[in-house]
Amino acid sequence: MLRLVLLVLCLAAPAGADCRLALALAVDVSRSIDSQDYVIQTDGLAGALADKDVRAAIFGPEGRVALAIYYWSGRGYQDLVQPWVILDSPEALDAAIREVRRTPRPEAPLATALGDALSYGLDLMADAPDCERRVIDVAGDGQNNEGISVARTYEREDFTGITVNGLAIGEHEADIVDYYQGELIRGPGAFVEVAPSQTDYPDAIRRKLLRELEGPMIGLLPPDAPAKG
Repeated sequence: MLRLVLLVLCLAAPAGADCRLALALAVDVSRSIDSQDYVIQTDGLAGALADKDVRAAIFGPEGRVALAIYYWSGRGYQDLVQPWVILDSPEALDAAIREVRRTPRPEAPLATALGDALSYGLDLMADAPDCERRVIDVAGDGQNNEGISVARTYEREDFTGITVNGLAIGEHEADIVDYYQGELIRGPGAFVEVAPSQTDYPDAIRRKLLRELEGPMIGLLPPDAPAKG
């Protein structure tokens, strides 16, 4: 009888009940990302997701991870490469990696609509599984130069409960790290990872994923520096 009760409770539990992290990866594919950069980013992201330490963190005992991946560039352009998936098996993660590897680079060279990319990420989070933490991971190499600004996006839309982290690729704009730190990131434990050039992207995205999977390290923040958001 007890086994029957436990079985019923398990079946009744929502799919995301034990989900610890909903992670949306937002990848810049604007006109500053040429064909060579795109290959580096694609191989780097796929390689990071396949990395043994990242895989161990994803399948850790703390709870499941939900993943979504989208590419962004100009105003109104966002490509959902991987819809939300609960990474409940190595096969599920491998399928997401295949989606990254087989998605072609956009043909049209478009601007950098970072505000639009954040709005899209917010809408995507509305459809995410019910997870303990919600994180949008934005990688890019330039400031917003088209459409709504980052600041205006945060003024108009409610990002409560969502952490936005950044991976700043510092090859085209010298102050991109300051911009990401001052304008982009927000929420509990938000941080910026830095890739000085595109060739540093693979190592940087691996480090970033590991930090996000480990969770925010609020204790490392200075006592007089509250988390943004």
